[in-house]
Amino acid sequence: MADYNHRNIEPKWQRFWNDNDTFKASKDTAKPKFYALDMFPYPSGAGLHVGHPLGYIASDIVSRFKRNKGFNVLHPMGFDAFGLPAEQYAIQTGQHPAITTKENIARYKEQLKNIGFAFDWDKEVQTCDPSYYKWTQWIFMQIFNSWYDYNTQKAQHIDTLIDIFSKNGNANVNAACDEDIPEFSAEEWNAWTEKEQQLLLLKYRLTYLSETAVNWCPELGTVLSNDEVKDGFSERGGYPVIRKNMRQWSMRITAYAQRLLDGLEDIDWTEPLKEMQRNWIGKSIGAELAFQVEDSDIKIEVFTTRIDTIFGVTFLSLAPESELTQALTTPDQKEAVEAYVQQAATRSERDRMSDVKSISGVFTGSYAINPYNGEKTPVWVADYVLAGYGTGAVMAVPCGDQRDYDFAKHFDLPIVPVIAGADISEKADATKEGTMINSDFLNGLSCQDAIAKAIEFAEENRVGKGKINYRLRDAIFARQRYWGEPVPVYFKDDVPHLVDENDLPIVLPEIDKYLPTEDGDPPLGRAENFTYSPKGDDAVYPLEMSTMPGWAGSSWYWYRYMDAHNEEAFIDKEVQAYWGNVDLYIGGSEHATGHLLYSRFWNKILFDLGHVDQQEPFKKLINQGMIQGRSNFVYRVKGTNKFVSKGLKADYETIDMHVDVSLCYNDVLDTEGFKKWRPDLADAEFILEEGKYHCGWEVEKMSKSKYNVVNPDDIIERYGADTLRLYEMFLGPLEQFKPWNTNGIDGVNKFLRKLWKLFHDEQGNLAVSDTEPSKAELKALHKTIKKAQKDIERYSFNTSVSTFMICVNELSALKCNNKNVLQDLIVVISPYAPHITEELWSLLGHSESIINAAYPKFNEAFLAEDELTYPVMVNGKMRAKLQLPADFSKEQIEAAALANENVQKWLEGATPKKVIVVPKKIVNLVV
Repeated sequence: MADYNHRNIEPKWQRFWNDNDTFKASKDTAKPKFYALDMFPYPSGAGLHVGHPLGYIASDIVSRFKRNKGFNVLHPMGFDAFGLPAEQYAIQTGQHPAITTKENIARYKEQLKNIGFAFDWDKEVQTCDPSYYKWTQWIFMQIFNSWYDYNTQKAQHIDTLIDIFSKNGNANVNAACDEDIPEFSAEEWNAWTEKEQQLLLLKYRLTYLSETAVNWCPELGTVLSNDEVKDGFSERGGYPVIRKNMRQWSMRITAYAQRLLDGLEDIDWTEPLKEMQRNWIGKSIGAELAFQVEDSDIKIEVFTTRIDTIFGVTFLSLAPESELTQALTTPDQKEAVEAYVQQAATRSERDRMSDVKSISGVFTGSYAINPYNGEKTPVWVADYVLAGYGTGAVMAVPCGDQRDYDFAKHFDLPIVPVIAGADISEKADATKEGTMINSDFLNGLSCQDAIAKAIEFAEENRVGKGKINYRLRDAIFARQRYWGEPVPVYFKDDVPHLVDENDLPIVLPEIDKYLPTEDGDPPLGRAENFTYSPKGDDAVYPLEMSTMPGWAGSSWYWYRYMDAHNEEAFIDKEVQAYWGNVDLYIGGSEHATGHLLYSRFWNKILFDLGHVDQQEPFKKLINQGMIQGRSNFVYRVKGTNKFVSKGLKADYETIDMHVDVSLCYNDVLDTEGFKKWRPDLADAEFILEEGKYHCGWEVEKMSKSKYNVVNPDDIIERYGADTLRLYEMFLGPLEQFKPWNTNGIDGVNKFLRKLWKLFHDEQGNLAVSDTEPSKAELKALHKTIKKAQKDIERYSFNTSVSTFMICVNELSALKCNNKNVLQDLIVVISPYAPHITEELWSLLGHSESIINAAYPKFNEAFLAEDELTYPVMVNGKMRAKLQLPADFSKEQIEAAALANENVQKWLEGATPKKVIVVPKKIVNLVV
């Protein structure tokens, strides 16, 4: 047998796994189940770099370990395949996004298979596949046909609401709905036309159409989420983004705000991640008030958590996008307000909230009346107020809020103190301590008592009420793009209706180009006959031209993995009940307020409607850290094509230049390769140190522009997939950021070669024995079994790799070739390095995959020591070391210490005043 050769071994076992469906999972009630899931990737054209597989390797280790422990394991993989990048490429090249996506997925799958993941590829899903998005459309239909009943705290079918309306009207309905719904009787409801009823129901549905302020990117021709906008520009492409009102599909995630908060207490997620969701949901307990506009029927509704400060209100602020802004602008202020609104539209909500230094605003010319003291209060427009939060209006209390304070100072508006002792000479004081002043009937009360008294006044005088508010806004559910799921809706008399379930999927039609139409319609407006004819109706109606957002297909995909080929349902109920929810989910924390929140939202709706049997999708969630790039630098002497080695650069005036890390080995530059790297470097000269060019280095994010992206294919070709897997785990704790440094990978590769040699003689032939293992061999093995199992159970993978190295070193020193010891060892190592361990397992005579082997049982008895070392201290200084049997009593230990020749020498014939024996640790003699 030749030396360890990963190029032969790894493809061999990848073929074996594929040909034998080794990782295929199905319902098996005879075994406990374990569902491991990775956040599935978007398949970009760049393929994987070494940072991408980090989480996949961790979940793969756990999955393989669980198989060894007797679990039925589901570990699938798929692709989040709709999205802007493929569409932008289609716009530039004319190539259909499906072609680009298919090529990218093929590339990803090749790379993933080369790393040896135990994925059940039979259950692969691609969100762009009509057989998949048929069920995304079906789920949309379930949500559209639902309303949220606050009395029962659950979603119900819309038919139950229709029944209530037809019998009792809506007077006693406590539902998540639009704000502008009039009260109506059963008689009025029954007298309405179908269109009137449907338009009213749209105000109650969990999916609805409404005029909404959105982030509009003209260059991309689509609406973007807040997460897709940075500093007023699109994250993809860097194009300007403006705020504008558009008719959009939305989903009432706000109905689930409290349940989304409560559910965080029942899942094993990190506290920082939970806090991100809590802050995003943003629960506030306060009051809603109405300020009557002077000489007008208009009322300005505001929400405040500090109604106790009502007498400190010196102005009101409206969001630039608010409908009230235009309505309250007087003719003499019209030009100034319109210019300000246009300027504010170029900034995203996130930018406006985070920018505390810029102060801007404009007076509308109108005044509102403070309902508590009757004073006229000027109404301003300010971009620090958001239309999507609360009511889009703020009662400004400069004494207690810093932004209001800065605004008042900037525009010379009054600042009235309302809490005794609060120092507002230089800044606002948001304290809730002290008693009220300048506050009429609230004077002398504590802040908390004043809040209760002020709410009581509001409700008695019908100017407001106590209220719980959430920062969370309803989720925009539409994109004016082509490459996304079609919405299964047609429009009859401008009213949305669902297509028949039997007509799903509504497939993306072919179009001539992937841009909005000349009339400004989304790209689907270019499709011929993109229409729908309901059964029993000869008319033809237009289909919705917007597509679903990127998060639609990823908000339920873990269920489809369980039952990927079911053509009759999105999942079989018995299959779903067996697999339950995801036991381990690994992915990035950047999805905390996007995918992870939307997934929990959809899951709760599906639970309410009886389609699944648990409220939370993911039990345990781990956010893997990022593997950062390790950049290399060369130093060009200014004005020349000469490069000086790092240690000599101080003697020259140089310019730092990134160099491709593949040209550096242990930070030494391949100078010939460097000259071939770019045409302008062909005649490069080098000033060397002892015949070598030493590069500089720095840890940065992996990026093509920094030439520090490391392709896993290159690592696998040179060292093997097992080396890559072990090394990524060895770099540090899974959750931490850590730099990639190819310089350290040799040690891991040498470890695998040393493991291989344990099984072979000097000639490379298999050489294992069936002799009885020694105590030392069993001790080395069982230390490793204990540590590795504990590490995997607490997801501490880096320490296991160190343990494996120590064990192989100890067994090598013992010249161990015992078959029973070595085969148990490779089972323990196999989740981390599956290819080499499969090969060794096979060489030991096993025909089944090592993944079906039972995980070795730890035996504490093998770690018991026959002898222990006792330091003997005389007056605080160590004077001897004794090797004594582990079962010696205190008396025997004391006698052995006193009889020791060195101890006797230091006692000088004296009898110790005190002898302290700490069993298994130390002996102290005090003379």
